[in-house]
Amino acid sequence: MVISPRAAGTVLAALGVLAFSFSFPATVWALDGFGPWSATGLRGAIAALVATACLALFRAPLPTRRQWAALGVVAGGCAIGFPLLTTLALQTSTTAHSAVVIGALPMATAMLAAWRNGERQPTAFWAAACGGAVAVIGFTLVQHHGTVSIADVYLVAALIVCAAGYAEGGRLSSSMSGWRVIAWGVVLAAPVNVAVSVWGLAHESVRWTPTALGGLAYVALVSQFLGFVAWYRGMGLIGVARASQLQLAQPLLTLVWAVLLMGEDLSAAAVITAVIVLSCIVMTQRVRR
Repeated sequence: MVISPRAAGTVLAALGVLAFSFSFPATVWALDGFGPWSATGLRGAIAALVATACLALFRAPLPTRRQWAALGVVAGGCAIGFPLLTTLALQTSTTAHSAVVIGALPMATAMLAAWRNGERQPTAFWAAACGGAVAVIGFTLVQHHGTVSIADVYLVAALIVCAAGYAEGGRLSSSMSGWRVIAWGVVLAAPVNVAVSVWGLAHESVRWTPTALGGLAYVALVSQFLGFVAWYRGMGLIGVARASQLQLAQPLLTLVWAVLLMGEDLSAAAVITAVIVLSCIVMTQRVRR
């Protein structure tokens, strides 16, 4: 049986979304023993070690001069900005609340991709994408009575820089294998993350608990590297805008983990939002270019 590139890309992108959906619970676990700066720095430093080993093992060629600029956006958005900003937010925000705010990420990614990469989508695609984004944003505002906290500011900033990293990474994945995109991205970010690690470990209280170490291992190995391998490859096969709409399911999956793993309550509004967003995902995947 021959699997079409579109089907393969959809499966890979979905695996990336599944991997990312555990990131917020794992980050909360990491904060059980580490401060936000040390957790973020160690996450990036460990991922860089693994990425360097993979690049050396497979003798990956150096990126071209044009590719380095795009890799800088990937490094700044996905390997530095998003991990740090979301970790700072999760100090005061619940996993569920953070998940639904970041739910606007697919729409931001699709908009940046359309502008940066020249990807054109039919009106029905954008209508479904907007519907999903409005649903998760409305859910956030209803849950918190329209108020905005410093955690929300961190989360909005995180989704903007991450959307830029996704758009550039997805564009690069059409000419460079997905695993090399994120590998070079985390290696490029390594000096910053090592410096952050050193500063965080020197100034923050650290407790080497099993929960903290397990959470750190997940965000470093899966959230920061392996999940991106599948995600960028999927985007390279089906396009940034279309793949990003699969990520509308990420906040809903994270809500499930928040209930099962973190003991948080699941409201009726969350269930309604889940139905709306999943419907939007089906619509975007059915729309042809």
